[in-house]
Amino acid sequence: MAESTGNPATAGKTGFVLSGGGSLGAIQAGMVRALYERDIAPDLIVGTSVGALNSAFLASRPPAVPTARTLADVWTSLRHRDVFPLSPLTALLGLLGFRDHLVSPRGLKKLLRRWVEFDRLEQAPVPLHLIATEVLTGDERRLSSGPAAEAARASAALPGVFPPVRIGGDPLMDGGVTNNTPISQALAHGATRIYVLPTGYPCALREPPGSALAVAAHALSLLIQRRLVEDIRRIPDGFPLIVLPPPCPLTVAPTDFSRSAELVERGLANARDFLDDLPPGLPAVPETLREPSHQHARP
Repeated sequence: MAESTGNPATAGKTGFVLSGGGSLGAIQAGMVRALYERDIAPDLIVGTSVGALNSAFLASRPPAVPTARTLADVWTSLRHRDVFPLSPLTALLGLLGFRDHLVSPRGLKKLLRRWVEFDRLEQAPVPLHLIATEVLTGDERRLSSGPAAEAARASAALPGVFPPVRIGGDPLMDGGVTNNTPISQALAHGATRIYVLPTGYPCALREPPGSALAVAAHALSLLIQRRLVEDIRRIPDGFPLIVLPPPCPLTVAPTDFSRSAELVERGLANARDFLDDLPPGLPAVPETLREPSHQHARP
C-alpha cells in the first residue's frame, strides 16, 4: 500500500509512526486524513501509547479518507470518563498501596473492542508493531504478534494510572516511557520512507495542570518531546523522514477530551499545508522539532 503518486521518489516501503500523547491523539486523526487525501498509505505502522490505539484502528481499516473521517468522529465523541472512568474506591486503594493503579482499565478495554477488528497482531491487514515498556527492567518491548487489544492496552498503560498488562508473563506499561516516537522500529522493519505523526505537547499553557493525573501526563509529554528532537537528530542525512507539524501554540492538556474537534481540524490544516509545500526527495522536519521549543503563553 505504498504511495500511489506516480513519483519514483516515493517507491519503497512507507512507514507511519504514531506517537503517544493522551487526548492529543485526536491530532493524528487530522494528520491521517491529510495523508490519505494525497494517496499516501502505509506499508507498515508503528505506534506507541495513544498512537498504538490509533495505529490499531488504522491497521483494521482501508487506507482511505472515510477511515480517517471515522477516526475523527470517534475522537470527537470521546469524553474524559470514557478513557479515565474514575472511581473513588479504586483511586483510594491505589493511593494506599493496595493496588498498582488509580484508574480502572475498563474504559480502554471497551474502546479497543470497537477500534480493533482483528484478534492478533499478526492478522493485521497492514503490518502493525506496538511499543510497550517492561516494568521490571525498563526495557523497550516491541509487540508484533499476540493478542492485539491486549498489546494496544499495554502500550497505553500510563504508569501508576492504569495497571500494567501481562503479556508472555511479563508486566508491561506505557511505551512512551522508553520510545514514544518509535522511528527506530520503523527503520528496523525496512521502512525506506517514514511519516511521523507526533501529537506535540501543551506548549502554551497559561498555568500548571491542576490535577495529579494532568501533572503526570504533562511531565511525560515534556520528556517525550525532547526525546523526539534527539531521535530526529540521529536520522542519517538525506533519509526521507517527514515529520508532520503538531499544533503550536497549544493549550490543551493531554487529559482534556473536550477539544478533540478543534485538535482534529488543526492537525488536518497543518498537515495539508505542510505536505503541499514539501520539496521532492528531501527530509522534512518542522523547525519547532529541530530544536527544543520554549514557547509559552503570557497572561
